[in-house]
Amino acid sequence: MAFKIVSCASTKASAETRESQQVGAIAAALLGESCKGNGRTKTMKYPVHISKRVAVVFVTTAGIVLATALLELGRDRGRVTNANTPQESRPNSSASPTETTLELSPSQLNSIKVEPVATHLFPIEKEAVGSISFADDLSVQVFPSYQGKVIKSLVELGDQVQKGQPLYTIDSPDLIQAESTLIGAAAALELTSKELARAKDLYTTNVGVPQRELEQAISDQQTAEGALKAARDAVRVFGKSEAEIDQIIASRKIDPVLVVPSPISGQITSFNGPPGLLVQPGNPPAPYAVANVSIKWMLANVVEGDIPLFHVGQPLRVKVTAYPDRVFHGKISKIYAAVDPDTHRATIRSEITDTRNELRPGMLANFVIRVQNPVEATSIPANGVVREADGTMTVWVTTDRHHFVQRIIKIGLRSDDQVQVLAGLQHRELVVTDGAVFLSNMLQAPPTD
Repeated sequence: MAFKIVSCASTKASAETRESQQVGAIAAALLGESCKGNGRTKTMKYPVHISKRVAVVFVTTAGIVLATALLELGRDRGRVTNANTPQESRPNSSASPTETTLELSPSQLNSIKVEPVATHLFPIEKEAVGSISFADDLSVQVFPSYQGKVIKSLVELGDQVQKGQPLYTIDSPDLIQAESTLIGAAAALELTSKELARAKDLYTTNVGVPQRELEQAISDQQTAEGALKAARDAVRVFGKSEAEIDQIIASRKIDPVLVVPSPISGQITSFNGPPGLLVQPGNPPAPYAVANVSIKWMLANVVEGDIPLFHVGQPLRVKVTAYPDRVFHGKISKIYAAVDPDTHRATIRSEITDTRNELRPGMLANFVIRVQNPVEATSIPANGVVREADGTMTVWVTTDRHHFVQRIIKIGLRSDDQVQVLAGLQHRELVVTDGAVFLSNMLQAPPTD
């Protein structure tokens, strides 16, 4: 086998082995190298004997050269293709990758309403559920002062009563004992007074009454007078008037009936005292309960995590099921210190004047408590927001009122049919404020007109 070897005239033959010379000759032949020296090219021809080892090196080198040439050719073609192909325009960075465009006809445009994005004042509020209650400081459980059996109930549940008005009567053994002591003290005073008068008469007439007897009579009369005063006070504790006490003393007759009056003016809110019932002081249930119903407590149960947001004096609104069209206003008057360990909720209290007694204790109530001043934020009407199947919120935006683009937004507060937009819309952008659902439905079933 003979190869055409191109060598430079200026290059001297090396002292390498013949095998190295053969490899170099083969490489030179493959690369087609030529060296130009002094303007001349010297070409030599001579037979080359290739060993197995040289053949392997030759094949390997040829493969490397061929792969390198193909790779360079592919890169060159790629550069040409990229240079001749126009680049795809990049979408606006502010646009959502899921934007969808619709074009509406004039008839379809009549079904929607387009307005610029505006701002709205959103109050920072918290909602809670609670109930209505009587004011505890204006509600009294009316127990008798002493043990006894109920003789007669004088008022009924729901009646209006005044302070001092009798509610019920009981037959009290303690009252009998007190009146008995009163009658005995009155008799003792009467006796000692007579003895003192007689001793004074004898002493002044020099009949011979000793000074000691006169002084003893004076002491007995004063002791009896003090005992009568104490007995009168004891009977007065049972609710007897001075006239009634004088009547008992004059008639020497015991009145066992104890009248229990109302301690405050208000309404009878509870009755548990039928005739014959044995009642005791402080032993529930009380025969009667009286409350001032012109003032009610509104008790809200708030999440313990929201407790730092609430302060005394914050305004709140309350609605009850019985009056769905009415709103009752109040302010926080007390934040209770304890948290319910079962529900992990705290109680906050508000007072409201209820002169017409419309609210009933135990009514469920919905509370809206303003915890911060209102904030002005970007907003759109609630009818312009569509909740998609995956839970995202979308709106339809337009620039020419003819082509509409669906855009995903992030919403926040709600107030007066307005929705706060946290992200996805800019102020004064044109957006569909009514009929957004109509456009979203067109994506599923596009109209033919």
